[in-house]
Amino acid sequence: MRDDTPGRLRSAPDLSRQRILEAAETLLRRFGPEKFRIVDVAEALGMSHGNIYRYFPDRQAILDAIAQRWLTKIIGLLQKIVRKQADAEQRLEEWILTLIRLKRRKVTADPELFRTYHAVAEAARTVVQEHVGHLCGQLADILRSGTERGEWKVRKPRKAAETILRATLAFHHPYFVAGPGPQPTEADARDLTKLLVAGLKSGWER
Repeated sequence: MRDDTPGRLRSAPDLSRQRILEAAETLLRRFGPEKFRIVDVAEALGMSHGNIYRYFPDRQAILDAIAQRWLTKIIGLLQKIVRKQADAEQRLEEWILTLIRLKRRKVTADPELFRTYHAVAEAARTVVQEHVGHLCGQLADILRSGTERGEWKVRKPRKAAETILRATLAFHHPYFVAGPGPQPTEADARDLTKLLVAGLKSGWER
C-alpha cells in the first residue's frame, strides 16, 4: 500500500525518479522535446544511461511522467475546491476560474516551458485522457452535490460535466491559451458560468 503521509521521507527510488524528472525538465526547457535524449539526462546527472532505464523503460515514459506530474498538480489544487463546504454554484465558478488561472499562469511565468509541456502533453495521449477524466469527475461531483442541495436538478452529472468542459475549452485548453490574438477575460468566463448555471437550474439535459 502506498504511504502518502505528510512529512514521510521518500525512499531512494522515489528520490532518484524525482531527480531524473527534474533533470529532464531542465533539458526540455533548454532544447525542447524534439532534441530530448535519455543519454543527455544521464550525463546531466552524472550516471550511466542504463541507470535511467531502471526507472523509465524509454524516452516516452519520461515525457509521459513529466506531463502527468504537471497535470496532477492541477488536479490537486482543483480538488480542494470540490471539497469545500460551499454552495455548488460558487464552487463551480471558482473551479472554472482556477483552472483558467493555472493554465494562463504557466504561460505568463514560463512561456517556453509551457509550449514544451503542451507538446509533451499532446504526445502523451493516455495521460491527457486520464487528466480530462479527472476533470470531468470533479465537475460531476460538484454538479451532483448541487442536486443534493436543491440548487439544480441534474440527472446525468457526468454528461453535464463533459458538456461544461467542452463549453469552456477556449478559456483553458493549451492550444487557445498559448495562441495568438486577444484572450477571453475572466469577466467573459464569469458570464459563461452564469449562463451554464442558468441552464442547470432550468433542468435542461439531452
